Amino acid sequence: MTDRVLYRSRLRISVVFAAHGAAVGAFATRIPWLQQHLGLSDSTLGVALLAPALGSFVAVPFTSRLVHRFGNLRSLTCLLPLWCASLILPALAPDLPALCLALGMFGATSGMMDVLMNVQGVQIEQRLHRPIVASLHGMWAVGGLVSSGCGALAAGADMDARLHFAVTAAVLAGIGLLAARHLPKADPTEARQPPPRFALPPLATLPIGILGFCAVFAEGASGNWSAVYLTSTANASEGIAALSYTGLSFTLALARLSSGFVVTRLGPVRTVRLSGGFAALGGMLVVLARTPPVAIAGFALIGTGVAVVLPLSLSAAGRHGGDPSRHLAGVATFTYTSSLLAPSVTGAVADAASLPVAFALVTAFAACPLFLASMLARPVQSPRERERAATGGPLLLTQGDSAV
Repeated sequence: MTDRVLYRSRLRISVVFAAHGAAVGAFATRIPWLQQHLGLSDSTLGVALLAPALGSFVAVPFTSRLVHRFGNLRSLTCLLPLWCASLILPALAPDLPALCLALGMFGATSGMMDVLMNVQGVQIEQRLHRPIVASLHGMWAVGGLVSSGCGALAAGADMDARLHFAVTAAVLAGIGLLAARHLPKADPTEARQPPPRFALPPLATLPIGILGFCAVFAEGASGNWSAVYLTSTANASEGIAALSYTGLSFTLALARLSSGFVVTRLGPVRTVRLSGGFAALGGMLVVLARTPPVAIAGFALIGTGVAVVLPLSLSAAGRHGGDPSRHLAGVATFTYTSSLLAPSVTGAVADAASLPVAFALVTAFAACPLFLASMLARPVQSPRERERAATGGPLLLTQGDSAV
């Protein structure tokens, strides 16, 4: 496969990632419409919003079976329009049970798409011999930011969310399918036996899954509680408090988009250790912050620190021998569990003690990459990679990435 074809493939999968992020961003902007439309209280809405994570948690372990039967590319192109169509379902729900079911389907298709597009990204990364998965996640964040801006305009114009979601779903499905049309097919996996129908996370991915769990916990807790922290602890106005999430989102996107330069020079292990240092420093600033600027800077540093940990964890999982979809699904199961637990655990600790104490716990999770980064040391090489290493050919990781 020529370099030109590979770079075009990278562009196409970047568009798929951006489309996925755009669907999530569109949904997030219209949550107040859903609450008002169905007359939900804050607590009831909070229960309903657990459904997407639960749907993902249940559906993701089935992904490897889907890939084994239909292939990754075919599964992706079939699931992509279903994922976009599921965006419309919550707006059509007539009551709370129907909303929970719709959100569960939204989360299930989202989680399976997440695994499929990461498998495709890892495949292209291995053929390019350079790290790109983190930058793909940066494109996901860019798609979410652009879509959330469009959603804010739609909400400001008082557009019905059913129309907004229908238009968004149609546009994203068209763009996504056009981009995915000429993606390369994944290499055959080494697994000869079909995976179980419900594939539990392989033990080989457990250490990497724990690393991803810690990063997603810090990201999820910060994203959900940053504005509350600023208003209740740092004495900020609601307008200023909103900047905390903006700062977190911006640094997440920026760090992921620029990660290729850093990872190429430092390697994944050193990059993650450096990231853990930034995240730990940001967490300590948040815990000590009693003024808005310090708290906002702390959340921005947390965003910088956790940004590349999950993408690099997924990339490492995809390089294990055997079925990459199963390894990626295993790590995704850990991360969706973390995203499910982070907001509620943080809230429970805050109720029992205080928000600064809760963020001391978040800081501990954010600092874990400092000690777990060696889990990203290069896993089992394929025969082709061993031959390339023996002849001095380019490798995705360097000898400096070994665990030390």
